[in-house]
Amino acid sequence: MGGHLVGRLAWRDRAAWFEYDQAFLSQGFEVSPFRLRLGPGVMEGPREVFDRLHGLFNDSLPDGWGRLLMDRKLHQVGVQPGRLTPLDRLAWVGTRGMGALTYVPEHPVLAADAGNDVDLDRLAGESRLVLADDPVAVLDELLRIGGSPQGARPKALVGCSPAGTRLIHGVDDLPDAYEHWIVKFRGVGDPPDVGAIEQAYTGMARQAGIAMPPTRLFPSTTGPGHFGIRRFDRVGNRRVHMHTLSGLLNIDHRLPSVGYDGLLKATRSLTRRQADVEQMFARMVFNVLAWNRDDHTKNHSFLMAADGTWSVSPAYDITFSSGPGGEHALDIAREGREPGIDHILRVAGDVGVRRDVALACVDQVKAAIDRWPQLASEAGVSATSAAEVGRRIRPFTSRI
Repeated sequence: MGGHLVGRLAWRDRAAWFEYDQAFLSQGFEVSPFRLRLGPGVMEGPREVFDRLHGLFNDSLPDGWGRLLMDRKLHQVGVQPGRLTPLDRLAWVGTRGMGALTYVPEHPVLAADAGNDVDLDRLAGESRLVLADDPVAVLDELLRIGGSPQGARPKALVGCSPAGTRLIHGVDDLPDAYEHWIVKFRGVGDPPDVGAIEQAYTGMARQAGIAMPPTRLFPSTTGPGHFGIRRFDRVGNRRVHMHTLSGLLNIDHRLPSVGYDGLLKATRSLTRRQADVEQMFARMVFNVLAWNRDDHTKNHSFLMAADGTWSVSPAYDITFSSGPGGEHALDIAREGREPGIDHILRVAGDVGVRRDVALACVDQVKAAIDRWPQLASEAGVSATSAAEVGRRIRPFTSRI
């Protein structure tokens, strides 16, 4: 991390064991303050989650799409994925993961370099072949630029030129003035305008007062465009330490285990700033009113600055989603299916957000969501999709 050795990982008795490096201990940086606090000695991985790997390092592992690509390629080269330990997978991540942590020694790169320029439409087509389990799918380039990010939808890490007219492979360091971006492709069951829907949602979120990275639609010949978002774990080519709520608390994001009150209390404890608590509160309100129910613990992150202080990351994965079983992944005052103003205000009271601040936040979010038809049209959302989203959010916002 930043050229410093953080510590050493080992695998024994079907568990990961970690020890901080003595020189790193002397710097005093808490890189995982809740479940892997600085201190001497060897620390065992958690017993119930992450295959016994510590949450700090589990955040470096791809899941969903990235894990699918890795496993397909491992089968192709004659390796049984089920025999790998989490440390084996970290060795394949090596220096190519998200955030600031890198892992050595690293296994040889699974996928050979496939050149520099990126053709998004071609990659999107190859992604659909992989999802359809088509044996002719070309894995190498997809794995090279899409094997690190988390999440279910296919993605590519790209470098974007200053004018946005050229995209290159973006896993490694980029030329001067290029920026690190993530581009998403359609997943199984996604409509052709899924990228446009997410772009319109990011516009609503900004107007609701939510901190968002720059986003855009990259041109496509098969639809309104591929959704792209600038990475916030990179500043130029400098890596920024990022930690999800899932990793911080050793929580499996696929299982219900914490609510928004837990997220907001963790935010206060970690950042010690009321503004960050209120920013996370605004995201809760937006997710409730805008029907973004895929709001699990990996979709909320924090960044550590060079001086060791923490802040909430910009928001991401902000889009229309019905979530698991139609409920929010994070409950709102113990309600996941039909949260209302009473639940929102109960969370506010529990975490120290003043009632007037909470009500003003709700009003601002409602005003932003009222602009859905205009923002959807500007982003190129189809009339069918715009109407479907509108049918969901209009009755919901009117009763709050």
